Amino acid sequence: MTSVLPLVRAALSVLPSAVPRRQRRLAGRHALVDGIPFTMPVDSTDTPALMAGFPVEAAAAARLLPGGEVHPLRLLDGRGLLVVTVVDYTSTDIGTYVEFSLALACTHGPRPAPRLLPGLLPGTFGTGQFVLDLPVSSEISVKGGKGIWGMPKHQANLDFVVTDTTVCSQYDVDGLLGARIEVDRPEPTGLPLRVGAVNYCVFRGMLMRSSVYVEGAADVALGRRASARLVLGDSPYVAPLHSLGIAADPVFTAFLPTTRGVLDDHLECWFVTTEEPGRVFGEPLESVVGLGLSTAWLEPPTAVPGRS
Repeated sequence: MTSVLPLVRAALSVLPSAVPRRQRRLAGRHALVDGIPFTMPVDSTDTPALMAGFPVEAAAAARLLPGGEVHPLRLLDGRGLLVVTVVDYTSTDIGTYVEFSLALACTHGPRPAPRLLPGLLPGTFGTGQFVLDLPVSSEISVKGGKGIWGMPKHQANLDFVVTDTTVCSQYDVDGLLGARIEVDRPEPTGLPLRVGAVNYCVFRGMLMRSSVYVEGAADVALGRRASARLVLGDSPYVAPLHSLGIAADPVFTAFLPTTRGVLDDHLECWFVTTEEPGRVFGEPLESVVGLGLSTAWLEPPTAVPGRS
């Protein structure tokens, strides 16, 4: 792989920015949404992030996806993919916070997509990730992320620790371990990324779709070169994930020492429908009513993984 890295870097470096023209055109304008002030675009700078992807049982993943229009993305071997992403936001309009995402790679449409093609034709198949759990450090991040974009955010005890050999993050809530991810830092590949990604979430009985655009140099490991450890705790927030049959070894890991991200203010939503009436999907509007603008963090996590 080392021999082809210069070619890969050269190819990626000529790709244009994925950030839409509208976001660049709005730069410097101001918005006040639900009492939260934004200077456009809604962005972050100097932000490190880690990622890891773990195979899961596709049928189990399908049972965690709402309605009939979101489907597990299937790897070549037929399994689904749990994507763990932790971002340490060090510079945003709403202060600093850590965000710990547990999501299933997915497609969006009337039927499941064939294997491989969703990665090649993401727009055609609505390729993205369905966010199952999204703890964050601050109340204002919950208010904005859930109230505006429908993300399943809740405040938790979080950390983000970078050493010379590993990057790790843990989240606790109400004294219980939610999840801990530790990634062995990949070799410094320094791949220049300019990518867009789609997030699907449920809120108020609707499927919400938002887009984020990220630029940064990524150190990436694939296959047997990827090494990470994911531990799920006893928190009710992660209880559904225990049914996924998560593989011990990741298929990829990545560490981005610094990134710039833009969260598009444009979003889409659809009703979540079922054959039987009365099913509830996502939290209600009342879950964000009364939230304030505090940027304060809770104490760091202290739960010991593996100990109930």
